[in-house]
Amino acid sequence: MTGRPVAPRSRTPLTGRRIRPVKRVSAGLSAARAGAALVMLLCAAAIYGVGASPAFDYTRLQVDGLRFTEPARVETAMLGARGANLFRLATGPLRAAIEELPTVASARVEVRLPGTLAVTVEERRPVLIWQVGTQRYLTDADGLMFGLLPDDTSAEAVDLPVVDDRRIASLGLDLGRRLDPVDLDAATRLASLVPADVGSSAVSLTVAVTDENGFVVETRPAGWSAIFGFYTPSLRTAELIPGQVRLLRSLLIGREQLVGRVILASETDGTYVPRASPSATPKPSKAP
Repeated sequence: MTGRPVAPRSRTPLTGRRIRPVKRVSAGLSAARAGAALVMLLCAAAIYGVGASPAFDYTRLQVDGLRFTEPARVETAMLGARGANLFRLATGPLRAAIEELPTVASARVEVRLPGTLAVTVEERRPVLIWQVGTQRYLTDADGLMFGLLPDDTSAEAVDLPVVDDRRIASLGLDLGRRLDPVDLDAATRLASLVPADVGSSAVSLTVAVTDENGFVVETRPAGWSAIFGFYTPSLRTAELIPGQVRLLRSLLIGREQLVGRVILASETDGTYVPRASPSATPKPSKAP
């Protein structure tokens, strides 16, 4: 069997690839690199000098935004930073310490030279004053009793409605406690009432809560009182209050001067007790 013919190999030599020589940069330090290294060393030395210099120590506290927070409590929260170098001081833990104060909603801590830490405080906003005995607690919309009403009250605090809690169990309330949500709901609804809402000619209305009658609205000067009663989360909720207010208005109009006490069992069921008439002054006896 004859094999297949094999093609002859080409004997033409391959053309060689030309390789350009690579010029390598000298490993020596150039003037630009030497200058940059010197600048870095000088900066590092300057930072070290600033960090070690007592001229940048924290020596002064500036606080803004306080109305209900005692300045001494903020100073106490910042006490651990006294004398620290401001360039090494972490402000996060200081801010967290201030925000632990019950009157504070949020805080910001900034470094200001020379030697100053500036604290800006945003306090909680009170919506009513919850009074227990002689203590008057500032209370926010979440029911948190976050502060005591100071003697030199601001105009904002003076205009807040007051709820006088006369219940024995409430004597245990204190700063940092939260009101029962049902009590808070009923209190804010009733404390927002003004005499015109119920057709009254009284100067103002006050709200109290007692063990005997629950929530009670009274007039100032003293005239009539309206017993709104007790409220619960489900069976007798504070949703009754608008209807009770309308019923109270209908019972007062045209007879307010005759009413002594109103009992509002529900939105439609209510009655009143006439005001006691003043006793007649006895006539002086004639001398014999």
